[in-house]
Amino acid sequence: MNNYLKDFPFDHSIDLINSRLYALTEKSKKEYKSKYLKQINTFLDLTSLNVDDTELRINQMVTNVNNFKSKYPKLGNVAAVCVYPNFVSTVKKYLTSDVKIAAVAAGFPHSQTFIDIKLNEVERAIQEGADEIDIVLPVGLFLSEKYNIVGKELEMIREVSKDVTLKTILETGIYQYDSDIYNASILAMQCGADFIKTSTGKVQPAATPRAALIMCLAIKDFYKQTGKMVGLKPAGGISDGATALIYYIIVKEILGEEWLQPSLFRIGASQLANNILKEIIAEEGGVYEKYW
Repeated sequence: MNNYLKDFPFDHSIDLINSRLYALTEKSKKEYKSKYLKQINTFLDLTSLNVDDTELRINQMVTNVNNFKSKYPKLGNVAAVCVYPNFVSTVKKYLTSDVKIAAVAAGFPHSQTFIDIKLNEVERAIQEGADEIDIVLPVGLFLSEKYNIVGKELEMIREVSKDVTLKTILETGIYQYDSDIYNASILAMQCGADFIKTSTGKVQPAATPRAALIMCLAIKDFYKQTGKMVGLKPAGGISDGATALIYYIIVKEILGEEWLQPSLFRIGASQLANNILKEIIAEEGGVYEKYW
């Protein structure tokens, strides 16, 4: 077994994973309440990663973030704004709220470029003002079982990003086996990830409750052995409150209440931000106008 993985054998049975996933999904249906949606809203990474993004569009998103508290004084703001590296300076220029700046980097979304380019992009994004960096684990190398090469690359990226939060994307929709998701989670955490993230949103399937559950099992096992609390970020295809709540319940039940804070739980959001806000306002009897 590779050195990165030797202390973390995958020993979670498929039957147990299936039964826990079913139970937690059913529990989320029973606990669907606006108070949870209000909390989830503060876990969102408000994201714009479109091929046609412009400075004007990013500026408008940031303006909405800045105005959120005056518009909705009873609600907490999103956790972060997530953009491509070339827009970090735009966010930095206009952001006045206490919200983190996250940038995808290191050859996002495919991680198929030279390591020096990856490192330079990460460093540049941080220099431009990024508080958080989202990178993609090199999936092709991982599935070829070249774990040492993957690990060394992730460690090099961690070294140049040691002063910011690092989220490592596994792209779980590509993996055929539960054990692959688990092993990728362990490898990313062993190499210094502050968060492990399901997906880029550019590959289908994107986030799934099953992948998130397996990642939480890996986080729990890693915590038991190392004492380090690593966060979870499901992202991609989570577009409504009911779906977001499934992930909330998985984190709550597998990892515990102490993980229910923005420093340890995020959800990638584009459509989700609007839909959660709409549901909260509707439950309180208000009239919603599209905000995000």
